[in-house]
Formats: sequence, structure tokens, C-alpha cells
Amino acid sequence: MTFEHYVQSGTKQLRCGYTTGTCAALAAQGAATFLLTGSAPSSVSVRTPKGWTVEVLPEFCDERGCGIRKDAGDDPDVTDGMLVVATVTKGVPSGDLVLIDGGAGVGRVTKLGLDQPVGNAAINRVPRAMIRAAVLEVCEELEYDPATEGALQVLISIPGGAEKARKTFNPKLGVEGGLSVLGTSGIVEPMSEQALKDTIAVELRQAYELQRAAGVERPAVLLTPGNYGRDFLEGKGWSALGVPVVKISNYVGDALDAAVSIGYREVLLAGHIGKLVKVAGNIMNTHSAVADCRLELLAVHGAACGAPETLVRDILEAATTDAALELLTEAGLREPTMARIGASVQKNLEARVEKAAGEAGPPVIGAVIFSNVFGLLAVTPPAETLLQRWKEV
Repeated sequence: MTFEHYVQSGTKQLRCGYTTGTCAALAAQGAATFLLTGSAPSSVSVRTPKGWTVEVLPEFCDERGCGIRKDAGDDPDVTDGMLVVATVTKGVPSGDLVLIDGGAGVGRVTKLGLDQPVGNAAINRVPRAMIRAAVLEVCEELEYDPATEGALQVLISIPGGAEKARKTFNPKLGVEGGLSVLGTSGIVEPMSEQALKDTIAVELRQAYELQRAAGVERPAVLLTPGNYGRDFLEGKGWSALGVPVVKISNYVGDALDAAVSIGYREVLLAGHIGKLVKVAGNIMNTHSAVADCRLELLAVHGAACGAPETLVRDILEAATTDAALELLTEAGLREPTMARIGASVQKNLEARVEKAAGEAGPPVIGAVIFSNVFGLLAVTPPAETLLQRWKEV
């Protein structure tokens, strides 16, 4: 059965798909059902974190486990069409009602700073929660108590995953031997690059026109790459200052160009270090497929602040920017390094809007950089000025 959910992309409708995490939960549900009843379910279904229900027919559901075919819809996903297989067995009664691990084709975490601890299967938190919920739902329906009758052990495997993983960033990130089981919403929503840029421009135009209609003399906007940035702004109370927040995905440069051409006079870019550190290298499309020099930039700026060669090497080998920041923190170099990076980001943002500006001149622009682990990392002087002014309005 085809997953019939669509998103608009320009003049086209693109079909959505579902993540490897959703596949793993579906497979676990089917395998648990077979284990406890001896019969294969006719179909399996889970409700994703996005709120959409995914119901599919298993490729197989028997003594081998339950196999679910990944459907990425119209998104060019490297895992599209692959099988995700779950086997479920009974264990001894324990405090953990559902035990989850990865088998063949699922990678193992080898570096600090990833979603899972070193040594764990690369099955992220949201998929783990989905798998657990799917298995416990089966237990409840079939009146099986894993606390007294035996915990259920779930093993997720992806045939061919080790070979496919070599074409991904997994080895560089510190996930060895296979693919990661991912997904925060459970759904894959495809959208073309140009459609995304067009959507951002439309949102910027709408926010600008609303301000002009309200008599705002200096239209302003908060730009942020995604949900991390939006959540951060909300947590700081900055999204409640009366300035519209527009998500720009990876398209920093295109969003700045659009904001300038539309007529914004005040622009603040707020983003996670993993995205904005690239802007310090004048990379204005922050997608990893375009450029990924996060650790190199952190290492260079750290070295400029006095980091010894051994620390620079460790930063270059870190799994994530947060892991690199931890190293800088231990060396007492996080604050000066982030000050340098903030200054570099500011310089490149100013150069970009200056180039795009016409007779009206460039807008005032500033940047805020944060981390989910370390919080606020850098606020450039123009950003401080903008935030103070917005708070006083």
C-alpha cells in the first residue's frame, strides 16, 4: 500500500515517505506480533511523532523476523527501497521491558558527541522510543507482561547497510559498520531546492508587507536555519519581541539576498554552531553536501587562540561541534575561540548584504550562535544592539 501524503513543491506535488526509524518501529511491531501469536499480521501501523499514521504490508513476517521496505517517497534518500528487519525474542524479566540493539547493517557509535553513547547501535532516541512504543502496544493488546514474563529483545538489521553506509558521512562522523536509524518526525518530506528558496522568499515578503502595513519604519526579521534555532529563540524570549521569525534551512546566502532585495533594514541570524560556524568560512549554503568544514574552522580558530597541536588534532577528530566545544572548554579556550568565530561570521554577513544592497544601503545585520549543550556561545555587537532595541520597542 502506497503512503499517500503529499507536499507542494512549486507547481508540483511530491509524495512524502517514512524514515528508517519508522520502518524499524513497524518491523518491531510485526516481529513482536509473530513472536507472541505465531501468526504474521496482515499489516502493521504506527503513529509517527508528526502525527501521521503509517500503515504498510510487511515484505515478510516469520521466523526470520519482520521486514519493512523503506519508502522515501519522492525524496532522493540513499536508503530508499532498503529492507529494515526486526527480530524479537524473549529475555529474562528485568527493569527494561524492551531491549533494543542493532544487528548487521546497523552502525556502531565510535566517537563521543553523537545521539547515542560510544558502543551503542546507531539507533537514535526518537526511533528507539517509537520501537519501544510499538512493541509495548503489542504486549498490551495480547496481554503479555514483559515485566514478569520476560523482556522483549529487539534486534534491528539493515541488509546491505554496511556497503551503503560507505557512501554516507557515517564513517567520518564516527558511526562504523553500517547505517544509522534516524528520524525525528518519522516522516520524509521531499522538497526541491528551488522550491525551498522560493518558499523562504515568499515568507520574507509576507512578513515584510505585514510590518509595512502596520506602519513599521524599519522592518526587521529574525532568520534561523530550523527548529533548533526556533526553539532557542523561544527559550530566550526573543521570538516574542514582535519581530517575525523565518526559517531558512541551509540557504543563508539566498535568504540574505532576498531580505535585502525585499527591503528589510534590520536582520538577525540566529543558529546552531554546527550551521553558523560554516558562515565563518564564508560558506553561505550550510548543507553538508555542499561543504562540511565545521571541525576545520573550529580547529583553525582554536589554534589562533593558542590551542596546542594536540588539541587541534583532537578537534579535527571530534564527532560533532559539541564534542569539539567540550575539548575547547576543558582547555579554557571556548570563549576566545567563539569570539573569533563570531567576528568572522559578522564580517562575512556584512560583506554579503553589502554586495546585495542597492541605493538604500545594506541593513543592520548581526548574528547569534548557540549550542544545545553549551547554550549561548556568541552574540555579535550589532546583534546586541538589535536585541536591545527590539526589547525597548
